[in-house]
Amino acid sequence: MRNFAHMNIPDNIGLVLSGGGARGISHLGALQAIDEMGIYPKFLSGTSAGAIVGALYAAGHRPMEILNFITKTNILRYFKPAGNLTGLLRIEKTEEAFRLFLAEDNFESLKIPLFVNATDIERGEIVYFSTGELIKPLQAASCIPFLFAPVEIGGRFYIDGGILNNLPAEPLVGRCDYIIGIHSNAVSELKVNNMKQVIERTFHLIINANIESRKSLCHLFIEPPEMASYKVFDVAKAKEIFDIGYRHTKQVLTGALLGYQSTIA
Repeated sequence: MRNFAHMNIPDNIGLVLSGGGARGISHLGALQAIDEMGIYPKFLSGTSAGAIVGALYAAGHRPMEILNFITKTNILRYFKPAGNLTGLLRIEKTEEAFRLFLAEDNFESLKIPLFVNATDIERGEIVYFSTGELIKPLQAASCIPFLFAPVEIGGRFYIDGGILNNLPAEPLVGRCDYIIGIHSNAVSELKVNNMKQVIERTFHLIINANIESRKSLCHLFIEPPEMASYKVFDVAKAKEIFDIGYRHTKQVLTGALLGYQSTIA
């Protein structure tokens, strides 16, 4: 098995995980591949689904363990809108789900330092969280507009971090010698037939637009193209989404290692 640690690639590796709703389950597959390749990130950064996956991983849970928990307990029901939705949901209800997997509600308890970004809805700016309470920032980072009411932290109100930055690599610049960015929101042509699809498609395009300037901050950018065919609430397809993330990441990492090998041969 090839191992980054044996290739003279800097071991101070940072990992950035994008948002994407249920598509973010592909990050678990990517992390499984990363584990198998002997890559050990020293820092993590993520927003929305990427923040949640990053927090559970940083807490010491393995990718397959997290996937099994998701599929057996249907934990993502907390993030799925009800059919009779008449007003904004309170994302605070997700606290019960987070506490099932997080032993302590603070960043300092994590085994890997984590940065989580959310959008300050009133000031219109990106805010990064990395110390203090953990669950509230995770809720803020994954607070989908038009579905959840904004999350209040310290008198400020926050929504999904992906609105302004869906690939939060900035906190890792200067801290890491090698940054891997993983984006779960590939876009392809799509025919929309109703207003619900128009809203979801619009949100998808908005969060994709802001990653272009951030790709250059990553030494390696991973984006499974097959994810373009999945929707933000495709929770029932968790296992196949996981498998796509795993296969594509394993392929890209193997290619990156071979390419690096040829440059030092």
